[in-house]
Amino acid sequence: MTSASAGITKAVILARGLGKRMRSSDASAHLEDSQSRAADSGMKAMIPIGRPFLDFVLSALADAGFTEACLVVGPEHTAIREYYRSGPTHRVKISFAIQERPIGTANALLAAHSFTGSDAFVVLNSDNYYPVKVFQKLRTLGEPGLPAFEREALLRESNIPRERILGYALLKIDSAGYLEQIVEKPLEMPPTAADGEEIFISMNCWRFAPDIFEACREVPRSARGEFELPEAVQFGLSSLGLRFKTIPFRSGVLDLSYRGDIAEVARRLAGIHVEL
Repeated sequence: MTSASAGITKAVILARGLGKRMRSSDASAHLEDSQSRAADSGMKAMIPIGRPFLDFVLSALADAGFTEACLVVGPEHTAIREYYRSGPTHRVKISFAIQERPIGTANALLAAHSFTGSDAFVVLNSDNYYPVKVFQKLRTLGEPGLPAFEREALLRESNIPRERILGYALLKIDSAGYLEQIVEKPLEMPPTAADGEEIFISMNCWRFAPDIFEACREVPRSARGEFELPEAVQFGLSSLGLRFKTIPFRSGVLDLSYRGDIAEVARRLAGIHVEL
């Protein structure tokens, strides 16, 4: 494993969401009682798959060399705080930041500013399981950036249905591999180029420097009335001169957004060793 001195060590995990999609009923989802109760609460990170889903995410970060994680939660999310305070961890130190109101992921990141301080760090969703190699590449990248997931590989190797991909942000990347534009909530999936050019997608996983906080403070509300992280990135590109290196990946990501995702995510995580 790469030594901690060779890369960044801090991760911010966005776990504040309301879980509206997870709370919605799905008669086709056959869940254990504990899974159904967790889904009803909307706390996707705490969906039990033998143990809370978030344990798998934290273990993957630790496998990649991260040693500190800050969970951004709401003031009402006592269960997640009690769980991670109840037992010590020896590979990753866990702390918490409170986002008082659920007004977007850019605002959620601002809540973690005191945790990150002047250090570079990664940001990720609490309801996605990313490959360890993604975290390893981001940790040693040496500059702000993001994994760019090739669309067809993402569809082939994830549990994510094609129609869901329609809502994911598309990435326009220049010839040097830097992000030119992030197109959030595209109306339709663009066709594959005739010459075989690949299409890349963001899965809301980033490596940031401290200058991202200025973008998060200044970005206007989105059409949904929230302060959203992809739009803060675009604001940083367009208005603040920020640069983000893309790392292409042809691999999958597990997504735990809906009740119907739980069984397949559990199947794919079976046998994964978890150590915090």
